[in-house]
Amino acid sequence: MSYEKPPTVLSLIRAQSPLCAVLFTNQKKMDMQRVQDLAFGGLKELPEQFIRPAHERPENSKAMEGVSVPVISLSQPHDVLVKQVALACQEWGFFLVTDHGLSPSLIQRLQEVGQEFFRLPQEEKEAYANDAATGKFEGYGTKMTKNSDEKVEWLDYFFHFMSPPSKVNYGIWPKNHPAYREVTEEYNKEMVRITDELLELQSEGLGLEGNVLKSSLRDEEMEVEMKINMYPPCPQPQLALGVEPHTDMSALTLLVPNDVPGLQVSKDGNWIAVDYFPNALFVHVGDQIEVLSNGKYKSVLHRSLVNKERTRMSWAVFIAPPLEATIGPLPQLVNDENPPKYSTKTYAEYRYRKFNKLPQ
Repeated sequence: MSYEKPPTVLSLIRAQSPLCAVLFTNQKKMDMQRVQDLAFGGLKELPEQFIRPAHERPENSKAMEGVSVPVISLSQPHDVLVKQVALACQEWGFFLVTDHGLSPSLIQRLQEVGQEFFRLPQEEKEAYANDAATGKFEGYGTKMTKNSDEKVEWLDYFFHFMSPPSKVNYGIWPKNHPAYREVTEEYNKEMVRITDELLELQSEGLGLEGNVLKSSLRDEEMEVEMKINMYPPCPQPQLALGVEPHTDMSALTLLVPNDVPGLQVSKDGNWIAVDYFPNALFVHVGDQIEVLSNGKYKSVLHRSLVNKERTRMSWAVFIAPPLEATIGPLPQLVNDENPPKYSTKTYAEYRYRKFNKLPQ
């Protein structure tokens, strides 16, 4: 899918970091263009703020060849699935699932309505812009993270809650495509169904009852968040990153990409490229599952690369506890031989510390 320069482009857009103001009270305002606007504006060389430190650049930290990530078919017998999922969570913190029951046509429709938003003229996209100053972190944004040496990521995105109903603000959902709400609500139901299955398998893989992990994440209060990532063509992809190395603070992340590869996961100190696998669901173990499992399952370190010729997109669904939930190592997994490796705190405090790069 190619992307043309929007019909009308603002030369410079006043914006702020999209993260909730309470988490970034000390972050100053800054002038910037959207990355999509830069990419299709005839840019030949990267602005300095996008050029990564030498050790982070893809040209100096290439992926290991000949290694493939785990691929797990959910059509297998339950006991086989428990073992395979547990092993993938322990050794990788990441795996692909197939035969998940998610309709290829639903994935296609989800991608179509998301792509349609990013084709809007720039002024129309800006009507959905998030605003940290007012605590509005849902909507259209740029620079989801901003690290300490001022380097930023080659990424625009759209973020909003999908559930529970009490957290959903339909007013911020894109309205340019009449099917956006219908498709997204159908996709949310499927994400909840698959999440329930995965959490049950993960719980049993820890030797626990199947409902333990979901219960720890507050069952039906569990939050489901959509983030559509848009990585436009980059003039010097060997110097930039779409997303810098990080682990997700969520419990799980369920992601579908378009057919442009770029995701890499870390294993044993090496980057491993994740190839495009049509209609597979990419599953990331997040920080909250690592904490609950007392480190038996690992939160996967990952990053996103960009492409010189093509736009990469991904649809990431974050599964997270509500902010007031208290998360710590499960008591069933802690004893004298296995003391707690993590402190217990509310998810709100965990988020605050993660965003502000404070010790947990």
